Amino acid sequence: MTQPFPFSAIVGQDEMKRAMVLTAIDPRIGGVLVFGDRGTGKSTAVRALAALLPPIEQVEGCPVNSARVEDCPDWAETGSKKIVTRPTPVVDLPLGVTEDRVVGALDIERALTRGEKAFEPGLLARANRGYLYIDEVNLLEDHIVDLLLDVAQSGENVVEREGLSIRHPARFVLVGSGNPEEGELRPQLLDRFGLSVEVKSPTDMEERIEVIRRRDAYEREPEAFLKTWRGKDTKLRKQILAARGVLPDVVAPDTALRDCAELCVALGSDGLRGELTLLKAARAHAAFLGELRIDRSHIRAVAASALRHRLRRDPLDDAGSTTRVARVVDEVLA
Repeated sequence: MTQPFPFSAIVGQDEMKRAMVLTAIDPRIGGVLVFGDRGTGKSTAVRALAALLPPIEQVEGCPVNSARVEDCPDWAETGSKKIVTRPTPVVDLPLGVTEDRVVGALDIERALTRGEKAFEPGLLARANRGYLYIDEVNLLEDHIVDLLLDVAQSGENVVEREGLSIRHPARFVLVGSGNPEEGELRPQLLDRFGLSVEVKSPTDMEERIEVIRRRDAYEREPEAFLKTWRGKDTKLRKQILAARGVLPDVVAPDTALRDCAELCVALGSDGLRGELTLLKAARAHAAFLGELRIDRSHIRAVAASALRHRLRRDPLDDAGSTTRVARVVDEVLA
């Protein structure tokens, strides 16, 4: 099986790549929403990032990828205490998926006749400690959106049928992609994404040619192409791991907190999720650069990604959300 396209070989789309790297450093940021043209590398980037990350350690056969034997649910019945390594899971959530396929299904007949908790894990179990990827997220059915909102908030999947209850951890980085021309995303789900990125087809001729050149080389001679980019991917992996290590030590001075608050007030974003996400993203960005104190350069770098999808509609301002954020950033962080 051919390995995913190397993350370092993706041409352009710097904001999208940065947003995904930041969520790899700190999953608490809350995932990434990527909206834009088809064929701009959205799904390629998700799979490339997961392949870039170090493998996870888990109990052999555990359906929720538990790192310790005691964390593996009792209904799993793995019977194994062996710890194995596996690639960071990336689970696709397809359109039209059923509720049972997402959350899992209880075998009521077996439970009533044998008194056993028979449970078939769903996609949320498989995605634990990894990535849940939703293509065309804006076309997802409302009841599935509601399920994802509940799980994203609690970090736990609860399945209840006929008086029976099953629980298991479901903590994952949620990545959604879509084309805005095909419909808008529900505000409740939109607000749950930590970062939002707009991607467009490149207009620079040399950049387009380079995209074609690299993709063609990957498809014709995948082993040689992967070998060419392995060094850069390895370097980036080490940088992400180093950033994870220093992340708890990155200081957020009061001046940075004030900047985050003033930006959100000036933009009129609802609630405090904007400030908190902006702070987490700025801290992860500082850690990625090996810096232990947040300053305005870190906030500037992530402000658009953290805030563009939290703006209220302004009928008197026809500028796009990215332009509005950039304008306010220049005013507040002058």
